[in-house]
Amino acid sequence: MPTIVVDVMPKAELLDPQGKAVSGAFARLGVDEFSSVRIGKRFELTVDGEVTDEVLAKAKRVADEILSNSVIEDVVGVEVVE
Repeated sequence: MPTIVVDVMPKAELLDPQGKAVSGAFARLGVDEFSSVRIGKRFELTVDGEVTDEVLAKAKRVADEILSNSVIEDVVGVEVVE
């Protein structure tokens, strides 16, 4: 069955306390290759049947209206994986 993956991230202009905590842990562990960390959400929507343009459009609508909070998050990706 095909899957539609939706990725949601905090808006770039907002602080990401979880990412900051992970970044601090990296520093304490001596991991210095990464300058910052941002943490988001990934949703996997299993599709019964074929992924048509209509189904993909509905997934994008659901991502914008239900899976993300448009005040603090951006939907950064909606893609089909098989």
